[in-house]
Amino acid sequence: MIDSVSSINSLTKGAGTLGVQSSESNILSQAGTVVSAAASAALGPTFASVLGGAVNDAINAVKGGEAASFAGIKGTADTREVVDAVMEADRTLKTAVALRDKVVSAYLDITKMQI
Repeated sequence: MIDSVSSINSLTKGAGTLGVQSSESNILSQAGTVVSAAASAALGPTFASVLGGAVNDAINAVKGGEAASFAGIKGTADTREVVDAVMEADRTLKTAVALRDKVVSAYLDITKMQI
């Protein structure tokens, strides 16, 4: 039994000198890279990236409303455009505040749980 194990060991050492072992490790590393890439593609965007995108959109909406109101004060923008931009900024701000309130409420509920 021990002789057969040592003979297998000598075969793998000999195969390593022929480059079989290095090819095997190359193939395994490439397979690992492909599997990890496929797993990340299957998962899709992360929660942090989705939330970050929503926050950036909200900031841009508020900035757009502010810019439209300044343009209305200067007289370079139509009243309807200003009202639309300001109403969109208002909706965005109310949504952000409601979301914040829900997150704070959920956090407080979690901290009150018994362990």
